[in-house]
Amino acid sequence: MFGTNTTTIKVGGMMCDHCAATVKKAIEEIPDVKSAAVDLKSASVTIKYKGDFNEEAVKKALSDHDYAYNGVAS
Repeated sequence: MFGTNTTTIKVGGMMCDHCAATVKKAIEEIPDVKSAAVDLKSASVTIKYKGDFNEEAVKKALSDHDYAYNGVAS
């Protein structure tokens, strides 16, 4: 059985609570994503998932809602 992994990404274009809720919902709809915690102040999202990080799916989910994937947070 797979454990849960965590990756924090940077997201461009989030400006309000509605934006944060949209991003959270979009990411949580990706298969194998367990949860997404949005930090509006730092423009980041911490994603918990099983298996490997699916960067392409995250990019698509964000771009489909007009937000920018700005890479993995360092």
